[in-house]
Amino acid sequence: MKLHVNGTGHDTDPRPGQCLRTLLREHGHTEVKKGCDAGDCGACAVLLDGEPVHSCIVPAPRAEGAQVTTAAGLAPGDDLHPVQEALVEEFGFQCGFCTPGMSVTASCLTADDLPDLDRRLKGSLCRCTGYRPIRSAIRRTLGESDAPPSPVDPATSGPATTGEPGTGDDDGTPAAGVGRSVSPEPARRVVQGLEPYTFDTPEATGTLVLRVLGSKHAHARITAIDTAAARALPGVVTVLTHADAPATRFSTARHEHRTDDPDDTRVLDDTVRFVGQRVAAVVAETAEIADAALGLIDVTYEPLPFVLDAEEARRPDAPAVHPDRPVAVQADPDRPNVLGSLHAGIGGDVDAALAASAVTVGGTWHTGRVAHAQLETHGALGRLDDDGRLVIRSSTQVPFLTRNELAHVFDLPRDRVRVHAARVGGGFGGKQEMFVEDVVALAVLTTGRPVSYEFSRTDEFRRAALRHPFRVEVSLGATADGTLTAMKVDVLSNTGAYGNHGIGVLFHSVAESINVYRCAVKRVDAESVYTHAVPSGAFRGYGLGQVILGVESAMDMLAQRLGIDPFELRRRNAVRDGDPLLTVDDEPEPDLRWGSYGLDQCLDLAQDALRRGNGVEAPAGWRTGEGMAIAFIAGAAPGGHHAHAAASLRPDGTFALSVGTAEFGNGTSTVHRQIAASTLAATPDRIVLRAADTDLVDHDTGAFASAGTVVAGKALARACTALRGLMIDVARQVSDGDAPAGDAARPAELVAEGVRVGDRLVGFAEIVTAAGDPESRELTTHGSDDGKERSLAFNVHAVRVAVEEETGSVRVLQSVQAADAGFVMNPAQCRGQVEGGAAQGLGSALYEEVLVDDRGAVTNPVFRTYRVPQSADIPDTEVYFADTVDTIGPFGAKSMSESPYNPVAPAVGNAIARALGRRPFRQPFTRERVWRLAQEAPEPRVK
Repeated sequence: MKLHVNGTGHDTDPRPGQCLRTLLREHGHTEVKKGCDAGDCGACAVLLDGEPVHSCIVPAPRAEGAQVTTAAGLAPGDDLHPVQEALVEEFGFQCGFCTPGMSVTASCLTADDLPDLDRRLKGSLCRCTGYRPIRSAIRRTLGESDAPPSPVDPATSGPATTGEPGTGDDDGTPAAGVGRSVSPEPARRVVQGLEPYTFDTPEATGTLVLRVLGSKHAHARITAIDTAAARALPGVVTVLTHADAPATRFSTARHEHRTDDPDDTRVLDDTVRFVGQRVAAVVAETAEIADAALGLIDVTYEPLPFVLDAEEARRPDAPAVHPDRPVAVQADPDRPNVLGSLHAGIGGDVDAALAASAVTVGGTWHTGRVAHAQLETHGALGRLDDDGRLVIRSSTQVPFLTRNELAHVFDLPRDRVRVHAARVGGGFGGKQEMFVEDVVALAVLTTGRPVSYEFSRTDEFRRAALRHPFRVEVSLGATADGTLTAMKVDVLSNTGAYGNHGIGVLFHSVAESINVYRCAVKRVDAESVYTHAVPSGAFRGYGLGQVILGVESAMDMLAQRLGIDPFELRRRNAVRDGDPLLTVDDEPEPDLRWGSYGLDQCLDLAQDALRRGNGVEAPAGWRTGEGMAIAFIAGAAPGGHHAHAAASLRPDGTFALSVGTAEFGNGTSTVHRQIAASTLAATPDRIVLRAADTDLVDHDTGAFASAGTVVAGKALARACTALRGLMIDVARQVSDGDAPAGDAARPAELVAEGVRVGDRLVGFAEIVTAAGDPESRELTTHGSDDGKERSLAFNVHAVRVAVEEETGSVRVLQSVQAADAGFVMNPAQCRGQVEGGAAQGLGSALYEEVLVDDRGAVTNPVFRTYRVPQSADIPDTEVYFADTVDTIGPFGAKSMSESPYNPVAPAVGNAIARALGRRPFRQPFTRERVWRLAQEAPEPRVK
């Protein structure tokens, strides 16, 4: 058939059953992305004879004689379509994986579509932005330029800029420096789909394809695997089973200290512990052959007893998930499924304190499993380089930690393994795991040939980790004026079949969620328990969201009981600047510091916004309610989060930056460029950033725990500061050989052409020649940070909701978040982080839940049945920033990637409770659950 794409013809012969998406990618059109392959997300959208279609569900032969237009072909040459220009200017993407398809769909809209814009976008999902900037970009393109913007604190919003050479502030701040809304450097490539992600590389062409056979049982012993028929299928290169896998056990979770997580996993195991667990891997010449071979593998199982409920699993007589786990590492030898536990308190007997309190409230809350739902699925490409080193290109947040663990599992020296990442299409903690790299490495080392493995969307639900489901019981005691006297928290976490992140999430969940309040008597009892369910793992907020739901809901109950405004109740009880941060120990964590304090401002900003309202009224007959919640989080993980960076000057005046952290929508690549621009007085065209590659710099812990700006950013700032100082010193030496290095008496200024010392301009080439290595022709300095000083960031979320009692529908009428982000490095980008976190919080509050049946199988493993919020579901969130400058973060910044998510669900739950007079205790607050709640008798009001 003849395929016409963006005006160019291709002669091609599609395979039977092939869809248009894969055919286009095989012809080099990697701007067409894979998000679901089911027609649900829109990442693969193209125009077929001018009409937008999801190419993943269009049979390839339907393109015969038609004109196909991709995101790269919406405008001629290097030009952008107007909607693409607007998406760049409005910061309409974060990870950007959905953006090419989004721009294709939006390019077909007209002014007539504006009243129904949300419905027209229902087939295009975005997990990162919260949709507001996307809607703004489309409205702007279609002439609705006078549409009122979502409020944002004007003191820190700043003008948007692409950071082009030229003007700066009167104080000399570069146009591309910190504090400016600088667009991401690859923005134009992202909106056209030309910025490469994991599989958008020539390396992906011609690799062997790996597919995995999953277990049908929640718990079983494999007694035999007959792979003969699969191996005999033409095109099958090998079939891997547990007999081919290393005996070394490890954890898929990746942390700086590998002992933080239990070594309970093998690449392929002879015992399966959840439905979907890897049983065998086929490596074949094509995906179609690999899929066919999976059906020819005959597995004989010996089914074993299994347990799915966390309460049942922690009983002494429950079926053991890991019966061979050494007793020495068990939290409770009498209950082998207990992975980790914490039982401690401060201030004495909490039950006695509760009994003595003037008023007590309490309840038990349950949270469900939530999928990360990042648009780019997990995947990796593996090969051996010319030196025989193992090279893995992966969609990962933690390239260095993955490299280290692959070396451990396969008994290789670390310098014989390289792991690198391109731009990553979303993560949210889900890619702080090693779900694909290990089996790809096994296949490469076995065959000696390049191998690729890409999760399907169903794999993401059934084989990747989900947010831990929690049971949270909270009891609070207080005086008559609302001063907290006792806090008792009991937590049970279901970590699933493997312990990846189970211990860390448990301990983190009861840290900042508890020590945000000043209370003389506190008690925490918390356990994380193995079950035979799909594993849980790292998820945005790392357990805080689940426990904050219970604590903040109980605080709202207390406010209602005492007739105290909920904002005022927090003011009376929240920690204040300089207070000790006590959870269940009389000594606070030694690495936590009060670098700044902005909770008081956040409470005022959010409350004032809620009082002003936004003019959005509830439908007639719907009940309304307001709710709020607070949260705070420490920047970086405890125990150290290490980052190294390098900055190099080249003779042509360009600067090469090398950092270890990955860009996955967190915005660090833009902030890192801004740090260099501010420190080195450089324009964007002179800055080259290389990142997320274990061959580039020394060790970097990774892009998680909100550390990309506050740890890696500090490391880079130190490298750039050192380079600036070295350049000036060398320039002084060049200008006057008799002057000592660093002579402060001789003023020197870094300018666009070099360093000016007095009347003498020393060019960059002179500086490199005078001080650089003749071999490298670069002048390089290094910086590092160990993350052992951690500051604290606060967030307050407030909402006004409407509830229809007859249907259980909940509509968010107003959404407000005030954030204590310190000095805001990139206001528009930081605003996007807050909006995206709020949107994800609204999703998990109202819609999102992965369901597991009584066999342990996930029953809604596709976007069609798992409700990722669409544009219509997410209102604009008003964002306000507190005016603080941190003493720990670079340039005074704090982290702001995880924290916006945490207070959203409790704020929504509190608003529903006040609307109905009945409190929801099970998240998500779905329409069915809210309807059932509305049928109950109202709670008695206590005066």
